[in-house]
Amino acid sequence: MPVLYHHTISAPSRFVRVCFSEVGFAAELVEEQPWEKRPDFLKINPAGTVPVCVTDNGHALCGPHIIAEWIDESFGVFKRDRRLLAEDPFQRAEIRRLVEWFLIKFEQDVVRPLVRERIIKLQLPTSQGGGSPDPKMLRAGRSNIRQHMKYLSWLAGSRAWLAGDRLSYADLAAASALSVMDYLGEIDWNEHPQAKDWYQRVKSRPSFRPLLADRVRNLPPVAHYADLDF
Repeated sequence: MPVLYHHTISAPSRFVRVCFSEVGFAAELVEEQPWEKRPDFLKINPAGTVPVCVTDNGHALCGPHIIAEWIDESFGVFKRDRRLLAEDPFQRAEIRRLVEWFLIKFEQDVVRPLVRERIIKLQLPTSQGGGSPDPKMLRAGRSNIRQHMKYLSWLAGSRAWLAGDRLSYADLAAASALSVMDYLGEIDWNEHPQAKDWYQRVKSRPSFRPLLADRVRNLPPVAHYADLDF
């Protein structure tokens, strides 16, 4: 069984977990605190980032994009019309573009600053950068999320799924990133009904249930986090 090094509140880690579940393949989950820079983990991935998947034959696959491509090539190809990475090259390009948008741009603009200020800094000693949240960083992240939600709402309102007519990696990446913000109560869903309807569909999938059961130490989620009819 592959071993997946992940972090509970990491959007890229969540994306990979959902990808595994969608193809019906299990991985052993190992919780990693990337900021600790654990020597044994750095031997596996010198970048010190999660997710990392170590396959049965010992290959270390580092990063969500690489792992997702490996999952598709190893298991997704057998799903045919339910494949999460389309066979058409232009459709694949659009899926990859949106995966990158949500796991890189949305991550940098929104998830990373808000998670650092609201979660990570509270778990770190002051000698390692821990402490109270920085109001400027919180304001910046919350300002950015409004612009991203407008774009997501446009995608959800103009397409059946974010990248086209079928569920794809794009939906899983976006929903995984949004689930982190939803855990923290940072999204006003009433302002974005089209995005809410789309997220509700993804959130209701069996592959998403483990994410809804995740909990961060000393920081419970908002009341509607695990509610499918929120």
